[in-house]
Amino acid sequence: MRFLLYNIRYGTGAGAGYHLPFPFIGFFKKTETVLGQLVSFIRSVDPDIIGLVEVDSGSYRSRNNCQVAAIARALGHYHVVQTKYGTESMANRVPVLNKQGNGILSRESIVSHHFHYFEEGVKRLVIEVELEEVVLFIVHLSLKFKHRQQQLEHLHRIISERNKPIIVGGDFNTFGGQREIKLFLAAANLVDANKAGLPSYPSHAPKKQLDFIFHSPELKVTHFSIPEVRLSDHAPLICDFLL
Repeated sequence: MRFLLYNIRYGTGAGAGYHLPFPFIGFFKKTETVLGQLVSFIRSVDPDIIGLVEVDSGSYRSRNNCQVAAIARALGHYHVVQTKYGTESMANRVPVLNKQGNGILSRESIVSHHFHYFEEGVKRLVIEVELEEVVLFIVHLSLKFKHRQQQLEHLHRIISERNKPIIVGGDFNTFGGQREIKLFLAAANLVDANKAGLPSYPSHAPKKQLDFIFHSPELKVTHFSIPEVRLSDHAPLICDFLL
């Protein structure tokens, strides 16, 4: 089973042009061109499951179309997508922000899905998808260290209630390094698929390990890589599991 994890930066691209003629002006640009390139890349690696962080679910940038749904149609995958802010968050009242979320796509049918929300931070969404043999979680943790630690504690409580093997993926924003997640991994009995500690951010010259794939010990990793792809400010993670 091949799992692709990718923070796609809402399909707004990367590179020097992202900040021209004004810093971060790329955040407001249309996304059709990059989305087409993302679909081509995803198709080329042929994943069974895809976890996408920072997707546009229907703002003007994507011409009011959901990027996850568009990718799912192109690949013939099932999908779920949800805004990443809490239901009572002010961000849900702000145009563009209220269309920013995360998503999961799967080649096989989805048994069930749930949307959980952390109690701390701005980005609060936890997507849970149950497949026939595994349960998958996708997260995007807070930029604040204190909130990240609280979110990890909450995430541990959520995943500890599941009986199937687990895969947890996402952008953990671990600016303090791997030490931030060691206690979580030990408490949750999970393994980091990236044994070499390969960095994924920024994509043009990776130095930081912000994106992670964790898994239950009974899942064996047969391949892990971070391709040199620069369609976002993050590089994608590819992991092959033997179920």
